[in-house]
Amino acid sequence: MGEKGVGGVGGGGGGGVRVVVLVRKFDQEKDSRRVEEVERRCEVGPSGELSLFTDLLGDPICRVRHSPSFLMLVAEMVGEGKEKEIVGMIRGCIKTVTCGRKLSRNGRNSNDPTKPLPVYTKLAYILGLRVSPSHRRMGIGLKLVCKMEEWFRENGAEYSYIATENDNQASVSLFTDKCGYSKFRTPSILVNPVFAHKIRLPKRLHIFKLSPSDAESFYRRRFSTTEFFPRDIDSVLNNKLSLGTFVAVYSDSYPTESWPGSDSFLSDPPESWAVLSVWNCKDVFTLEVRGASRVKRGFAKTTRLVDKALPWLQLPSVPEVFRPFGLHFMYGLGGEGPRAVKLVKALCGHAHNLAKERGCGVVATEVSSREPLKLGIPHWKRLSCAEDLWCIKRLGEDYSDGSVGDWTKSPPGLSIFVDPREF
Repeated sequence: MGEKGVGGVGGGGGGGVRVVVLVRKFDQEKDSRRVEEVERRCEVGPSGELSLFTDLLGDPICRVRHSPSFLMLVAEMVGEGKEKEIVGMIRGCIKTVTCGRKLSRNGRNSNDPTKPLPVYTKLAYILGLRVSPSHRRMGIGLKLVCKMEEWFRENGAEYSYIATENDNQASVSLFTDKCGYSKFRTPSILVNPVFAHKIRLPKRLHIFKLSPSDAESFYRRRFSTTEFFPRDIDSVLNNKLSLGTFVAVYSDSYPTESWPGSDSFLSDPPESWAVLSVWNCKDVFTLEVRGASRVKRGFAKTTRLVDKALPWLQLPSVPEVFRPFGLHFMYGLGGEGPRAVKLVKALCGHAHNLAKERGCGVVATEVSSREPLKLGIPHWKRLSCAEDLWCIKRLGEDYSDGSVGDWTKSPPGLSIFVDPREF
C-alpha cells in the first residue's frame, strides 16, 4: 500500500505512574483483536434506544483496503508496569478526484472545445475515528487526526475531508473547532429495505449490463467532471466487489435489445436513460440493529411472513435487521431526459432484486441533497439520513490547478460521485 511508518508520543499520567500515548501504525496480526474490543466499547448505544452496530468481519481496515493508498493508526497507552492498551484508532486513504472543471486551451479536447474538462486534485479521507469511552477528553482523537494529516501531507494530498452525522456534536466540534475543517457538503444517505418479494419492473424496459471497460468509458464521457469523481474509476469498476453497471431505457424510444457499446449509445442517446452501479458491501461488513423491544421484533417478523406468503400483493415488509445483515450500495447514479427519474426508480428496483437474491437486508445510496434524480430513489425515511455532513480542509498552499482556486470555498453542484470503496 506504500505508506510510510508513523510514530508519535504524547504525555499523560495518573496515580503516580507516568503514562504516555503512542500513535503508531496498525499491525494486523498483533492489533486486530484489541482493535475489535475498542470498536465494541464505542458502539454501546443508549439504554432503551435503537442502535446500529457494525461488524467488520475480522478486518479492521476493510473500509479503506480497496483505496489506492491507505493507512490505519492506533493510539496505545504505555506505562511502567502496565500492559499496553489500545485506546483509539483512525483510518485514512488518499486518491485523485475531480474538484472542478475547465475549458480546454491546449487542444486536448479538440473534438469539442466547448466541453469542459475535469480538474483533478489529490484528496485524503478520514474515517473510522474511535476513542475508547474511558479515555475521551484526553486529546487522543486530536492526536490521531494530526498524525494522519502528517501522512496525508507527506504523500502529496492537497485536501482532506471527513463525513459525520450532523448531530454528532463531539465529532463536528473536533474537526471544525480544533482541526480547522469547514462544513462543505450535506449529501443524503437513502436506505431502502429488501422485501420478501421481488420488485416488479416496467415491461416496456430494457436494462443492459455493461462490461467494466464499457462502464469506464461511459462514466468518463458523462461524469468525469462531477465533483468527487475518482480518477481511477477503472479500479472501482473492475473490483470484485462491484457487481455491475446497469443502463435502463424505454423500449419505445430504444427498440434494440442488445447493448451497442458506450460510444455508440452516447453518440445518439435515446430521449431518456439512467445508469447506476452496485457494490457488494455484504462481503466487507455487516450491520445489526440492537435495542428493539419484543413488540417491534414481533411486528417486523409478522410483516415478513405476510410478504413471503402473499408476494403478489407487493406489501412492504421490515427486513431482518435485528441480527447481522448485509447491504448493497448503489453508486454512480445518473441519467438524462424527461423520464430519467422513472428509469432511476426502475434501476433501484433491479438493484433491490439483485440484493434479495444475495441475501441482503437493505440497499443504500448516497447522493447530493440537490440531486434532481433523488426523487426516483425509493427509501424509508426512518432508515435514511436526510443530511449527512462532509467537512473539508485545505492541507497546503499550492494547488494542482489554479483554475479552481480554493476548493473549500466552491459552491455545491447538483451532483456528487460517492466512491463505494469508502461507504
